[in-house]
Amino acid sequence: MTNRSSMNWLNYSEACARNQAVILAELQPLLATTTRVLEIGSGSGQHAVHFAAALPHLRWQPTDLAAHLPDLGANLLRFGSDNIDPPLALDVTQEPWPAGPVDAIYTANTLHIMGWPQAVALLQGAGRLLEPGGLLCIYGPFRYAGRYTSASNAEFDRWLQQRDPCSAIRDVEAIRDQAHACGFALERDISMPANNQLLVWRKAV
Repeated sequence: MTNRSSMNWLNYSEACARNQAVILAELQPLLATTTRVLEIGSGSGQHAVHFAAALPHLRWQPTDLAAHLPDLGANLLRFGSDNIDPPLALDVTQEPWPAGPVDAIYTANTLHIMGWPQAVALLQGAGRLLEPGGLLCIYGPFRYAGRYTSASNAEFDRWLQQRDPCSAIRDVEAIRDQAHACGFALERDISMPANNQLLVWRKAV
């Protein structure tokens, strides 16, 4: 059996290891009838490996910026399952996106890392790519009416903006307005451990 310990992963993420089980528990019923999922910002590929193994009925398409593909590809070759496609380079600001059609899109801990124009581009691209009725699942920290859900998130946001002024924890209301303009309706807002949320949007039919 392949050893999946942190020592054998490139670009290993402790956060992915901690949150993958609780995210999967929410995704399993949501993706029960899904056939193809596009993941934006796959990072090390830990989520792709964990989720695809538990959801063998679907195909999982990992993506990331081109510079991150060597480590991602190596991890997927070592740990991936047959229903994970080779990773693709995806910059959300560049059209056309190199994947599709898909009936679900998943992204974790990306909107607060990228700038606001890139976050808007992600929502717009998802709106163009997703089939009617498809799901957009976004995991990460958010603010509500300008308020943080915890003191630790407020501190994390200060750290983000000191590192890169373009990054920030986003307001759910701002994401909602942009998502609505792209044809999405918020179906569920799920509170997750460690002061994160899983926002589930459905593309209009």
